[in-house]
Amino acid sequence: MTTTQPALFVPHGAPTFALRPGAAGAAMAAFAASLATPRAIIVASAHWDTAVPRVGCAGRLQTIHDFHGFPAPLYALDYPATGSPEAAAEVLEALHAAGIRGEADTARGLDHGAWVPLRLMFPEADVPVIPLSIQGRDGTQGAWRLGQALAPLRARGFLPIGSGNVTHNLRDYALAHREGGRVPAYVRAFADWLADRLAARDIDALLDYRRLAPGAAQAHPSEEHLLPLFVALGAGGDTAQAVRFHAGVDDYVLAMDAWAFEPPTSGDRA
Repeated sequence: MTTTQPALFVPHGAPTFALRPGAAGAAMAAFAASLATPRAIIVASAHWDTAVPRVGCAGRLQTIHDFHGFPAPLYALDYPATGSPEAAAEVLEALHAAGIRGEADTARGLDHGAWVPLRLMFPEADVPVIPLSIQGRDGTQGAWRLGQALAPLRARGFLPIGSGNVTHNLRDYALAHREGGRVPAYVRAFADWLADRLAARDIDALLDYRRLAPGAAQAHPSEEHLLPLFVALGAGGDTAQAVRFHAGVDDYVLAMDAWAFEPPTSGDRA
């Protein structure tokens, strides 16, 4: 029997997270190990933003080193993931069934927002991966609807994963990297507000976070790194419970919270 999967939102941090996974990486690896083996992973990364949803259907997925100025060992890392044209076709069908225009992409590999967490969670690269782009111009509502279209696939063994960060301010990251310091107040205030609203399943407030959440503009000067959370939230289904399986801050300004959106009865995990 196929086990219904949860939907996940995981952090990918700075690229150096791949070399120093720390507590967040350990929590992500442990959570992945607790799951029944997915039939395929659908990964929506903050680093693939297109005008309309694109679904990666290549048989082999290149490891894309889409960053500059980091330690040389990062550029030697590889994640030898395979795709699945057949599974990708099911993702496209699910989008079309929900009235969402989707397009196949035969060339896209995995950017670091995808391969860094997948390398930690599924180190054997033995589960097919389907990259899915986000649409920044469609905001939170668009990301949530995109996730809702994926929700039926969970019962077929697909594991939807959104990859971003609960806070992501590159200016503050660069400043902290140079000068050190302390965690700014907005980092934990924003993460705590988000946790409260997710626990309450207050969808209206979450979708309007930019107006309602404390420190929203500082936490996300641009919101592409939070949109994958809304993809995961939608993919979890209308009755999903939000479970935070890691909370922490890396590099002073990157909230590394990880979330699972699980069926109300989640006793079917392997």
